[in-house]
Amino acid sequence: MALFPAAAGDLGAGGDLPGAAHSRQPLVGIARLASLSPRAEAKRGVEYFLLPVRSILNRCDSARVPFPWTINPYRGCEFGCRYCYARYTHEFMEIEGGEFERKIYVKRDAAGALERDLGTRHRPGEHIAIGTATDPYQPAERDFGVTRALLERLAEREGLSLSLTTKSDQVTRDLELFRRIAARSTLEINITVTTVRTRLARLLEPRAPRPDLRLAALRRLREAGISAGVFAMPLLPGLTDAEDDLDRLAKAAREAGAQWLGASVLFLMPSALKEFVPFIEKRFPRLHERYRRWYVERSGPPESYREEIRERVARMRRKYGLGAGPARRKAEEAYASAQLALGLQP
Repeated sequence: MALFPAAAGDLGAGGDLPGAAHSRQPLVGIARLASLSPRAEAKRGVEYFLLPVRSILNRCDSARVPFPWTINPYRGCEFGCRYCYARYTHEFMEIEGGEFERKIYVKRDAAGALERDLGTRHRPGEHIAIGTATDPYQPAERDFGVTRALLERLAEREGLSLSLTTKSDQVTRDLELFRRIAARSTLEINITVTTVRTRLARLLEPRAPRPDLRLAALRRLREAGISAGVFAMPLLPGLTDAEDDLDRLAKAAREAGAQWLGASVLFLMPSALKEFVPFIEKRFPRLHERYRRWYVERSGPPESYREEIRERVARMRRKYGLGAGPARRKAEEAYASAQLALGLQP
């Protein structure tokens, strides 16, 4: 299929421009671009829009962020993870965070933008993290191929420092590209697995591939010689943080060939709070009071809990011979760093 299929009409019902939720106030910046983005197609209850971009590299200026550049081929993510902190990014386009998984913005001519950015903005050796806010292998990738187009450009370069994070087994589609990139640059792939319990994963991450499929993809990556590990991010208090749960996950990661196990405790932005706390109240009422105290009344769990989890994860790493992450940066910093890269507080 072509990278960008023909738009299904530039105007919506009543002559309105499709895209972002329309405000009566003049739109500016990314909100205006989103409002002018033509709808490409709609299926599975999701609308896809073609978003023009001048640049694809997002600069991270905070000294606390372990990488200077991020790439997200899409805005919005169809996996619909209940806890996703990045929902707030839709609000920049004047769209409710609840639409994050129903309105997906495909970055148009991303490969061309990357070529320009690498030539004018990026300096040799500066790390680029792909998939810090939205999954580069979400279902839209099958139709639009933005991630593959970007990887093809990266494969033409040498001496790059790259990482890619995904929940999708679709990542194995690009094994040959990863081999080509790894032969000329440094490449690390992080497979996110929050739990090995299939039913729980389906509740938390409704449209993401099953945990066993992600681990099978990890195994294929490692068999192909690609550096790869598991991100247990985020760890959800009372749901995925128990000793037994982490033991099962660490064991499965090791059996799949993982080189590292990264872990970080759940962080919730206000837009994510609006989605996740009611979900907890409905599906896990026994935990509602804890989440209300930790995430509604304050910014997150107490330090005593965080330290307990750090020690628990460290035990799992020692038990199964897993690293904390590549030497360039510890894996457990990545989830929090992605938030910082987007201007958030830890």
